[in-house]
Amino acid sequence: MKHLFFALASSALLFSCNPNGSKGKQEEWQSSMKNDSSFQLVKNMATNTIKSGFNAGDGYEEVWIRDYNTFINLATLVHPHEQIKDQLLLFFKLQGTDGNIADGFVKKSSLKNGISDYYTMTSLLAPDHAAHKNTVETDQETSLIQAVSKYIKASQDTAFLSIKVGNSTVKDKMGDALQFLMNERYNITYGLLWGATTVDWGDVQPEHDWGVHLDENSHIALDIYDNAMFLIALDNYMELVPEKASHWQPIRDNIASNTMKHLWDEKNQKFIPHIYINGSPFASDFDENQIYYHGGTTIAIEANLLSKEQIKIALDKMVKNVKDAGAATIGLTIYPTYPAGSFKNKGMYPYGYQNGGDWTWFGGRMIQQLVKNGYEKEAYEQMKPMLDRVVKNKGFYEWNTKDNKPEGSGTFRGEAGVLYDAITLLENH
Repeated sequence: MKHLFFALASSALLFSCNPNGSKGKQEEWQSSMKNDSSFQLVKNMATNTIKSGFNAGDGYEEVWIRDYNTFINLATLVHPHEQIKDQLLLFFKLQGTDGNIADGFVKKSSLKNGISDYYTMTSLLAPDHAAHKNTVETDQETSLIQAVSKYIKASQDTAFLSIKVGNSTVKDKMGDALQFLMNERYNITYGLLWGATTVDWGDVQPEHDWGVHLDENSHIALDIYDNAMFLIALDNYMELVPEKASHWQPIRDNIASNTMKHLWDEKNQKFIPHIYINGSPFASDFDENQIYYHGGTTIAIEANLLSKEQIKIALDKMVKNVKDAGAATIGLTIYPTYPAGSFKNKGMYPYGYQNGGDWTWFGGRMIQQLVKNGYEKEAYEQMKPMLDRVVKNKGFYEWNTKDNKPEGSGTFRGEAGVLYDAITLLENH
């Protein structure tokens, strides 16, 4: 069946108007892809990684929603659906009274010293668990709604929406999560969501040694990642709960319009890093708009904010950034990086962690968007070095240095999930 697919795909592509080059060139890359043994090898590795648990990776005790959202498709193939539902329901059981969603949860029994200053979220609905929230971020609510959407699409379990959690249904609690963002994270002046100043999609602010919690030192800002995640979540919610579309569609339209109005730099064909509400945490002579945000741009493409032509421009910029940085893949978080000393967190040095580290967790999502928007050849070319290093490293590491050395968790499930999805998309497109 697989060989039949490639025969049909090759035939279809040869007769399509494809900008990727001549018939011979098309046949060449398609043949390379067809015979690429790393596809199945990495898929097998990803499957085994997801089979082994739900926590983000071996460096994390918690089940994180921003990670779970990116491997739930594969999880539905290798875990009982009841188990998937239980994990999702725990996020709703631990939901704050104002509608906010936690980053992640752990079993209380795993905490050596009981409930700490970090795991502050508890609920009578989940007496054995405790959760935490990195308040600098604004993607927990949107990640959960996206994850629920993926679970229901994979399982066809629409009844999940009607499960009671306390006195509310799942679909009502999803609405509460969206409303939390409008009540607590919406800036009226710009008509966009806000968070603390972080790097692209990251959750580390510059003002503290750790940097994950809002306080009086935080610099509030608007960025593309938070707002694009909101747009995707709104689309997902309205598809699942169409009776609420009359309320949320105008909000969705305004967020999309305001995102492009305020955050898109038309001249430079890029998203600006931040709009600051009360000043920037960085030096006054630092031109932050020189920085290109790879991750946020990818999520903006997923939110249907950019045209096909703009997507190609974005890809070309990412490829050039990788070359100029001397990095390995378009998973490069940003380029250029924030200067040394910009963050009190010692891990945020230039090309360290979220300040220019190379994350397949987002690079793999860009591959998915390339495939969905008709850039299959480019998707294969840009995914190849990601697959090669997974095979070389014998696992899915959290991030990689500029010179392609693996760092962080060695079983990073988010990376396994996005690569599995990217490969599958390319095989079936």
